[in-house]
Amino acid sequence: MAVQVLVLPSPRCLFDDPMQIRVVGLRPQQAVTLRASLLDESGELFQAHALYRAESSGELDLSCSPALGGSYLGVEPMGLLWSLQSKTPYKRLAKRNVLTPFCVDLEVYEGHGDISRLLGKCTNERWFLGEGVKRISVREGRLKATLFLPPGPGPFPGLIDLYGSGGGLVEYRASLLASRGFVTLALAYMAFEDIPTTPEVLELGYFEEAVNFLRKQQQVKDTGIGVLGLSKGADLALSMATFLPGIKAAVSISGSGFNSFIPLKGNGFTIPPHPYNLERMKISDESGLVDFSDVLDDHRDPTTWDCRIPVERSLAKFLFLSGLDDTNWKSDLYCQNAVQRLQQCGREVEFYSYSGAGHLLEPPYLPLCQASIHRVLGMFVCWGGQWREHAKAQEDAWRRIQAFFRQHLMDSDIIKSKL
Repeated sequence: MAVQVLVLPSPRCLFDDPMQIRVVGLRPQQAVTLRASLLDESGELFQAHALYRAESSGELDLSCSPALGGSYLGVEPMGLLWSLQSKTPYKRLAKRNVLTPFCVDLEVYEGHGDISRLLGKCTNERWFLGEGVKRISVREGRLKATLFLPPGPGPFPGLIDLYGSGGGLVEYRASLLASRGFVTLALAYMAFEDIPTTPEVLELGYFEEAVNFLRKQQQVKDTGIGVLGLSKGADLALSMATFLPGIKAAVSISGSGFNSFIPLKGNGFTIPPHPYNLERMKISDESGLVDFSDVLDDHRDPTTWDCRIPVERSLAKFLFLSGLDDTNWKSDLYCQNAVQRLQQCGREVEFYSYSGAGHLLEPPYLPLCQASIHRVLGMFVCWGGQWREHAKAQEDAWRRIQAFFRQHLMDSDIIKSKL
């Protein structure tokens, strides 16, 4: 029997889908090396490998067979994906064109040493856009965005998705959320087209345009809009939930409870950026990596409190997610402060901290990026995180984000009927 590498239930799936990798046709107890290879859109090669021994049946099932060495150890069904790494230091795996998949080549080789004898292989297509999901470029008024519509008439819960201070128009999280049944608007707010790399001020009115645009879409439920953001995008999500009507639920990922780095101008008020001093950044002599974790002034100092986002005024529901190994900034401490302020006002709030997780909490199975170039700063920045712990955190966070939005953006009678 020829050796076969199988991906179940299908070799074609969404990127956030778990899969079962099996190898059949091996000799009983045969030592083999499994390798995953992925070429990103810039031509960068990401790889992972793990050492295994076949069962007495001559089969290998990564959902129950332990890795004996390589990129990870133990039973890790998705280990070959979340441990992918480039030989070029500080490369982040991110999807720019969501209309094409990442293709992961899965190969099995003889033995644990020299992997020159290929026994079998297959390719796993991992898509960011589900069957029938529409991608629509939005240039309406000032808006620079992309709208993703799930298949069918809906109505579906509506979300606005914001990434961090690296800027650009980041679509892959929004496209996956649309593939899971949310109308999602990926919104750019800096370093994109004619939007400045570092705006002098961010106007709340721009984000209000996005909310109004989304609420007008026929496929969007009229039960309120959700917003999620990472890093700088997280404090913008909190500000939108605090100051703009129609926001019913907000998710902060590796964020803070204060306005960061750029003044936020509302109707008749401006929230200044939290004070910071770039002289406090630390640059490693060895690696050249920049540690920003001490750049911000102490958020507990009352002189900084005019920079706080007054989340206590909001009627929205909140979910905070942070990694305890975030080396970009002290997101866990900053989130704790916002959570405490909400709780002191008797508000319901969810907060999850993940041991060993870094700053870049992404959709599941995207590999950990411990450091990479910050596109706006032009520096190599530390993000933190431990491989296995970060991977588990991303799986859990992704489930919680979807459950949170479904809970708070669906009709209460629909939710009751499902309980």
